[in-house]
Amino acid sequence: MEIIVLAGAALDLILGDPRWMPHPVCWIGRFIVAGECLVRRWVQGPAALKAAGILLTLMIVSSTYFFFWGLLHLAYRIHYILGLGLSVLIISQSLAMKSLYTHARAVAKPLKNGDLPAARHALAMIVGRDTDQLDEKEIVRATVETVAENTVDGITAPLFFSFLGGPPLAMAYKAVNTLDSMIGYKNEKYRDLGWGAARLDDIVNYLPARATALLYLILAPFTNGGMAGVWGAMRKYSSRHPSPNSGIPEAAVAGALQVQLGGSNYYGGILSDRALMGDDIRPLEQKYIADSLHIMLAVSLEAVLAGVILGRFL
Repeated sequence: MEIIVLAGAALDLILGDPRWMPHPVCWIGRFIVAGECLVRRWVQGPAALKAAGILLTLMIVSSTYFFFWGLLHLAYRIHYILGLGLSVLIISQSLAMKSLYTHARAVAKPLKNGDLPAARHALAMIVGRDTDQLDEKEIVRATVETVAENTVDGITAPLFFSFLGGPPLAMAYKAVNTLDSMIGYKNEKYRDLGWGAARLDDIVNYLPARATALLYLILAPFTNGGMAGVWGAMRKYSSRHPSPNSGIPEAAVAGALQVQLGGSNYYGGILSDRALMGDDIRPLEQKYIADSLHIMLAVSLEAVLAGVILGRFL
């Protein structure tokens, strides 16, 4: 399995998520939308919606796992090479290294040229917050925060589950992550229906986020903040984030870059104040988008190597 995951990670770096290839997450998203419509047609009331949301979450995640398990079982029965190739492809589709890098660079390029409208438009492709009024500093902050948070959601956590249970478990994790991103909100519409999805996302990311913290510490001596900066920021700030897991990578990157993340965001015109992450030692500048991407790639490499080594000796 270690070689398959290694090949899948390499394929993701080369291929990414080409538009011509249907992405599994898109299909998972369609089933979530259909499930939500069905639930809302027949279920009303907070308690009933919460129960239905839990059931919907379990059905989507389990069906995703067994679909990919069955697909690979069939592929291996047809031919070993077919099963092997499909396994590598599925692993690559569970990862987001190239996609995250490409989208962040798409923000940085117009920002470097002073084209704020184009930078805001590119940023809107990867964040949920309102971007139409953001200045350069806020665009940089949003991009760095997104790169940091998605290092766990889009890279180290899928790798963790890939090494643990192969492509089916990696895709089951992506189903959890997709459910959380679509219905796991604390607003009036999804507070009850999305409760189960949000809680499950917190649970499955708990160990990967903390394993990633160790990877940040290994990398820390090579960053601006050093070991003291990275460890100090994680220890002081990570628990202040509304998510029990997302605060770890955001605080670690803030400490590594010696910048301050967090603050006020707007979602659909509604203000959301987030806890500050890191000490305001250096001003947020364009160069920190590239620096955050270098950290993301280094942590990704560490995660792959750690999985291969542990898989060989445990």
